Amino acid sequence: MPLSVVRRISFCAGHRLLGHEGKCAGLHGHNYVAEIEVTADGTDDVGRVIDFAEVKSRLKGWIDEYWDHGFLLNRDDEAAIAAVRSVEPTKVFLFPGNPTAEKMAEYLLEEVCPKALAPFNVRVDKVVLWETPDCFAVAAKGQGQGARG
Repeated sequence: MPLSVVRRISFCAGHRLLGHEGKCAGLHGHNYVAEIEVTADGTDDVGRVIDFAEVKSRLKGWIDEYWDHGFLLNRDDEAAIAAVRSVEPTKVFLFPGNPTAEKMAEYLLEEVCPKALAPFNVRVDKVVLWETPDCFAVAAKGQGQGARG
């Protein structure tokens, strides 16, 4: 029987959405919360899907290194990249498109989680990314495109 655990990871990051028609066209930041659901078809000898410490170490570790207190920018946004890099020290993570909540959730689901959790007999089928206390995006395997709350 499949069992799941969820780890919440909080982080702060700045971004802007290239081509946005409103306030999100400017550089700004959010206090994000990622909810990562890890699933297995059973438990280990201790009775766990995965040790929460492993999820924290591997996934929060990746987010802390690449996203937390950094700027997430569209790799085609030359003006924002130049502006942010003009201030040292800085951390910049370049996305293939706009770093929307939807694309961030999808990136965690498709790129980060499989690599980070590869040593374990688990899978991540769902990532919820809260951009604000009222707005979130969902990336889920087998569910089609992510939905925005």
